[in-house]
Amino acid sequence: MQDIYHSILQQYWGYADFRGIQREIIESICNGKDTLGLMPTGGGKSITFQVPAMVLNGTCVVFTPLIALMKDQVDSLLKRGIRAAAIHSGLPHYEITKTLDTAVLGGYKILYISPERLNSELFITKIKRMKVSFITVDEAHCISYWGYDFRPSYLKIKEIRTLKPDAPILALTASATPEAVKDIQKQLAFRNENVFKMSFERKNLCYMILNTSLREKAVIHLLENIPGTAIIYTRNRENCQKICDDLCKKGYTATFYHAGLADSVKNERQNGWMANEFRIMVATNAFGMGIDKPDVRLVIHMDLPDSLEAYYQEAGRAGRDGLQSYAIIPMDGKELQQFHRRTSQMYPDEEYVKEVYEKVCFYLQMAIGDGLNVTREFNLEEFCRLFHTHPIMTNNALLLLNNAGYIKYADEDDCCSRLKIIATRNELYKAIDKEKEPVINCILRHYGGIFVEYCYIEEALITQKTNIPAGIVYNTLKLLSKANIVDYIPKKRIARITFTQRRVDKEDVVLPYNVYEERKAKYLERAKTMEMYCTSNQKCRNRILLEYFGEDTGKDCGQCDICESNKPMEIPDNEYERIHEDIVKQFENGPIRVFDLKYRGINTGKYEKVIQDMRKSEEIILDGIYVKLNR
Repeated sequence: MQDIYHSILQQYWGYADFRGIQREIIESICNGKDTLGLMPTGGGKSITFQVPAMVLNGTCVVFTPLIALMKDQVDSLLKRGIRAAAIHSGLPHYEITKTLDTAVLGGYKILYISPERLNSELFITKIKRMKVSFITVDEAHCISYWGYDFRPSYLKIKEIRTLKPDAPILALTASATPEAVKDIQKQLAFRNENVFKMSFERKNLCYMILNTSLREKAVIHLLENIPGTAIIYTRNRENCQKICDDLCKKGYTATFYHAGLADSVKNERQNGWMANEFRIMVATNAFGMGIDKPDVRLVIHMDLPDSLEAYYQEAGRAGRDGLQSYAIIPMDGKELQQFHRRTSQMYPDEEYVKEVYEKVCFYLQMAIGDGLNVTREFNLEEFCRLFHTHPIMTNNALLLLNNAGYIKYADEDDCCSRLKIIATRNELYKAIDKEKEPVINCILRHYGGIFVEYCYIEEALITQKTNIPAGIVYNTLKLLSKANIVDYIPKKRIARITFTQRRVDKEDVVLPYNVYEERKAKYLERAKTMEMYCTSNQKCRNRILLEYFGEDTGKDCGQCDICESNKPMEIPDNEYERIHEDIVKQFENGPIRVFDLKYRGINTGKYEKVIQDMRKSEEIILDGIYVKLNR
């Protein structure tokens, strides 16, 4: 069997051999054992289920929350000659049915599924008839109550065990604490504990906290001194565009990305960044999961993530090719204040949650005793304006109500576009020209009954089949609609609320202990650890991260800002004098900030000892971050 694994790896991926614990995980799942693989970002998780999927009979069903990742991996597999498909909310109903039917007939080796599909009777019916080789749970920390990104939809995955008792489960994650590791196996009903773990240490990645009151200037300095691709993370959508615009004005090639952008725009920007059309991606945490760009040299966080797990994931997008890279947080103290406010907003008071529930019922005109399984569109911005509630706290209150089972809250769910041809066939062909003809022909080829009723269409499919850019496809459909040839209703991003039980009086709303108190305490504990990482000035940053994940190498990394500051400075006399003269020359025009000194590397480096000695000799004095000539 080992020869088969190696043969498939070489035949389809062209790799000479497996890396790290890939082979051990593959052998475990092929032997029918429930398996948990802990592999850091860039560790090659996908190989651990794609190779055994080619070895075993049947279809490997992969649960992942990342639609963009599904699409990318399916495209990559198809190019390698591996039969694969994905089912997600962006597909029209007929396409989902067609894909499931093909899977039942054994048409795919790998089938990607979003966890929400487990609520579909159609999917449950079809999977009963599928020959499933094994089940893969990607981003498995999402199933753990102690994971930083818990998602209730993941809890249903273990129910498949009753439908497919012989199919082993492979769970994969890049970040899980020892507590989460045990919980993942429990939630997935592992028959026996079985964990394979790679070291979380990234020796080529330098973690740094840069304390400065000039954060924007710090970012420019870092970009000037660290060549290569960069990601700048911020939590605020407006800040995404602002930072991007500021960088573009300074001559950098930058773009921005957040969840509020249209899918076509997100894809275009992501592809442009991947192809090096843009050096810098400014993004919220909506960007990054599943992104495999090996040459990212710099990841900057302008806001603090909620936890060390989230930070490790995002920082880990740097240096996947093994070359020296940097993960840096510039801090002036204000981001800590914002961080503290955010932690209080994540879990609003229970009374506030009850009030939001009542106001939502008023807003959606839902009477007490009504609403079971009723779904309504929900405009968060309008709701907050009408009822004078805080958007972030309201959103988090809705998520708590979701987890408590009162509602199902789908934040900015994607709805497909709809189209109906309202002209006759003769009128249609007379009205279209050569530019529009490929679009119409593609629609007629892939969407039946479109002259009779509205059909859900996917513009991305038309783009793929015709090689016409997404923007031109959209404009063509709009022109045809304006000419009364078709009726085209573009998709929109809108939140939805489904009442999963009848409306109750607000005083009867109860948040279970494990939904509120327990998870709030765990969230605050993670937040405290994140703050400790940022404010520590004694302990190696790398060791803080490793110990958090239950690992300790017993030695410092030697390259983070803490380790650098503890290094003794050995400077030859001739070099010492030259640096001394260089510093004095830089101060000739008056006071200058230490940060503005001409750097060697990304901190004061060799300057540090010279500055200290100059201060002792009273040639200069340090006043906070200001250095003044004492003449």
